[in-house]
Amino acid sequence: MIPAYDELLFLPLGGTGEIGMNLTLYGHDGAWIAVDLGITFGGDDFPEHDVLMPDPAFIAARRERLAGILLTHGHEDHIGALPYLWKRLRCPIYATPFTAALARTKLARSGIDDALLIEIAPGERFQAGPFTVEYIAMTHSIPEPNALLIGSSAGAVLHTGDWKLDDRPGVGRGYDHPRLFALRREPLIAMVCDSTNAIVPGRTGFEGDLYKPLLALGEQATGRIVVTAFASNIARLVTLARVARTLGRRFGVVGQAMERMVALARATGYWPDDLPDLLEARHLGHLPREEVFAACTGSQGEPRSALARLSLDLHRDLLLDAGDTVIFSSRMIPGNERAVERIQQRLRSLGVRLVTDGEAAVHVSGHPAQDDLRLLYQWVQPSAVIPVHGTPRHLAANAEIAASCHVPNPRVVQNGDLCRLSRSGIQVLGQIETGRLTLQPDGRLASIPKDLLQKMRATVH
Repeated sequence: MIPAYDELLFLPLGGTGEIGMNLTLYGHDGAWIAVDLGITFGGDDFPEHDVLMPDPAFIAARRERLAGILLTHGHEDHIGALPYLWKRLRCPIYATPFTAALARTKLARSGIDDALLIEIAPGERFQAGPFTVEYIAMTHSIPEPNALLIGSSAGAVLHTGDWKLDDRPGVGRGYDHPRLFALRREPLIAMVCDSTNAIVPGRTGFEGDLYKPLLALGEQATGRIVVTAFASNIARLVTLARVARTLGRRFGVVGQAMERMVALARATGYWPDDLPDLLEARHLGHLPREEVFAACTGSQGEPRSALARLSLDLHRDLLLDAGDTVIFSSRMIPGNERAVERIQQRLRSLGVRLVTDGEAAVHVSGHPAQDDLRLLYQWVQPSAVIPVHGTPRHLAANAEIAASCHVPNPRVVQNGDLCRLSRSGIQVLGQIETGRLTLQPDGRLASIPKDLLQKMRATVH
């Protein structure tokens, strides 16, 4: 398959009809580019498969035509497969500085030192093969999320990546509203859009609005306060540090992933200089209970996380007593319910007070709810929309919202649909076989058998 000089092709290999494992290909004038290279986890449904990722066989067989991998942001479902799959693709990697720092660390830890990693400033335009690409600043739950404006002689596509419209993001520069509004004047033939919260009414909350409710909970607490959150949510960690300072408590992070993220935030300028120094985890356990305020890993019930060890009373640096408070400042990712509930039950048995996002305003999502989608469609006014990053239910809901905003051609597709994008709409040319790879205990990659793959897809539906 060699893309013609006058066509723009779209081919999702992962992340369409599912949440996670994002890998999207665009083809034009004899070349391809890949957007994101993500993983997901088997969870309780498939516990024998810890890490899963899209099989890149289609593009690996054509890697001499692959002009680059473009990373929208640094979450695992968008960059987690880099250390496993880059050797099969061996092409330049493009990313903004924070995401590039994350990618560089992942590659180095896997012994990869020959990857060409090119840092792109938000707002910068550059050439990747025959494609003109522009990174457009968005807001999400990690620093430097970007939409990509992918231009070609056949027209342009806006690939949103993960996004929300957060007017108080906590850290970072915020979304580029003037540029987003100006896209209606571009030769835009399609918009490929995040669907994760397309079934959620209203607007997604603002990160900056969490300080007051978290502070109110802290003022009620008498023992230790431990907050579990996504390690990559630097803005959340900054908010927690500010709450701890107001309460007169010492703040520290517990868990290697969170420690690495804070170090990376410092190195890239996303950790404010006015915050007090973090207390190392090994010192938290020596403080009086009423002085402890800790953020820790484990919000999704990961069995080796800091919170899992705390719930078993096995953590080397910290313990929990009856009357302490644990706040789940996160949403539960589908598939992790049983793992999270196990940890919560163990915490209750210790006499710990639990607070979740269902009981208090302790979390806001990083994805657009229905009114956010409507706003962006009204600003951009695309002629066609392809919903991605969601189950079939989410994709259908996003397509309905696009249609209600007078988008002429909303089109739901699935992984493997080879589509031609043009000013007249979206044409499905055929179906490319898509598979999944799993990481074996010995570090090798293995293909998921077809019968298990069908079961996984049925579970998503």
